[in-house]
Amino acid sequence: MDYLTLLLALLHVYRALCEEVLWHTSVPFAENMSLECVYPSVGILTQVEWFKIGTEKDSIAIFSPTHGMVIRKPYAERVYFLNSTMASNNMTLFFRNASEDDVGYYSCSLYIYPQGTWQKVIQVVQSDGFEAAVPPNSHIVSEPGKNITLTCQPQMTWPVQEVRWEKIQPRQIDLLTYCDLVHGRNFTSKFPRQIVSNCSHGRWSFIVIPDVTASDSGLYRCYLQASAGENETFVMRLTVAEGKTDNQYTRFVAGGTVLLLLFVISITTIIVIFLNRRRRRERSDLYTESWDTQKAPKNYRSPISASQPTNQSMDDTREDIYVNYPTFSRRPKTRV
Repeated sequence: MDYLTLLLALLHVYRALCEEVLWHTSVPFAENMSLECVYPSVGILTQVEWFKIGTEKDSIAIFSPTHGMVIRKPYAERVYFLNSTMASNNMTLFFRNASEDDVGYYSCSLYIYPQGTWQKVIQVVQSDGFEAAVPPNSHIVSEPGKNITLTCQPQMTWPVQEVRWEKIQPRQIDLLTYCDLVHGRNFTSKFPRQIVSNCSHGRWSFIVIPDVTASDSGLYRCYLQASAGENETFVMRLTVAEGKTDNQYTRFVAGGTVLLLLFVISITTIIVIFLNRRRRRERSDLYTESWDTQKAPKNYRSPISASQPTNQSMDDTREDIYVNYPTFSRRPKTRV
């Protein structure tokens, strides 16, 4: 009987550990953090309850539009909800002065009429942020409105038993799809975006993001695990921007930018050289004009001063006079 009890206890713990893996969103621990829980569909909210998941579910808070909010005693001073969310399907839980004991898994359960129960599991981990190195040739650029297919093909030879697709953001990781190929389970994502994926025993995996927008930009990670324990990870970046978005266009834009920059530099250099030469020419012309003015002869006669002698004045003004004399013969006189 004791062995049966121990076996049941171990089975319970094993099931709890298995459930911990199936999280929808992972966030880094912080003293002031928020655990987002937003129901995407339209319905009548009847009740919301938050749990912390361990070997058992520990109730944190419960809300009912009819009976109001109740926060359990251990969390009464450390968690709260925004008043603006009480009348909507946004039941995000906020922590203040959180401690390392708050690291773990949390569950948000919404009871919606007539859809039924909607549950989201959030993982809180010790991390400064989520970053991933993007391998070469893994940058995909697209324009809005297109359907984008992201693929990953493993190099391993062992059969793949688990496939995960995740969207990585600086402060959050969202699980897009999870395939357990051994047990034939397909984990339902709570990501607020339609994602189409394949869950099969093929040699490659893909997801399709229909009608992409700028908000779909970011890092996407594909994780594959084989039955022998081997695993491979593929990370790719998606950028959604207006206009042409292929690699040739990117190179064309970069080349055009460089050429435009060189053209602007050339024009600026030519203008500077032209202005410098013009200034030098203006300075040279100004100097030449000043020199010619100083050396030019005066085209007027100095007036005669009254203090000068008259004869000097006459000498200055007299001219040469030429007289025609008759020619006389110089014959010798004859004596009588």
